[in-house]
Amino acid sequence: MAEKPLRLDGYLPYLINRAGISMANHFGLVLRQAGVSLQDWRVLAALRERGGLRLTELAARTSIEISTLSRLVAGMETAGLVSRERDSDDARAIAIHLTVAGDSLAARLTPAAEQLERTALAGFSEAETAVLKAQLERLYGNLAAVPELAEAEEPAGRAVIRRK
Repeated sequence: MAEKPLRLDGYLPYLINRAGISMANHFGLVLRQAGVSLQDWRVLAALRERGGLRLTELAARTSIEISTLSRLVAGMETAGLVSRERDSDDARAIAIHLTVAGDSLAARLTPAAEQLERTALAGFSEAETAVLKAQLERLYGNLAAVPELAEAEEPAGRAVIRRK
């Protein structure tokens, strides 16, 4: 008996990816005008929320692979958006902070990010929005708890397909 084909319009990974791509494309227009990438934005937003993060902490907050993030932060430092300083709690560690220019850029971009979220959530009640966000966090946690998936996933959100 032939298996029933997978229906993409009911397949959760496809639906999440489709929504994410649409949101990234819309916000990407704003980001390009500001001269930054979506990954730059995630770093700016994470550091604006909580500055003084070590590279490993920032990688976890932004879902950007550490070697990619290291190069990204170096470029952002050259552009004057972030600075690297000795961590006040551990002089051996380096903490990344927004500069005044980086904070200003993040502040200018935040209203567009918030508007995009409001547009995406149009018609959702506050309760539905809270449930959706909690469920997405739970979904992420479920996947992060599977070692094989965690190893095969690139933090940028693209699955690595390993061929034998």
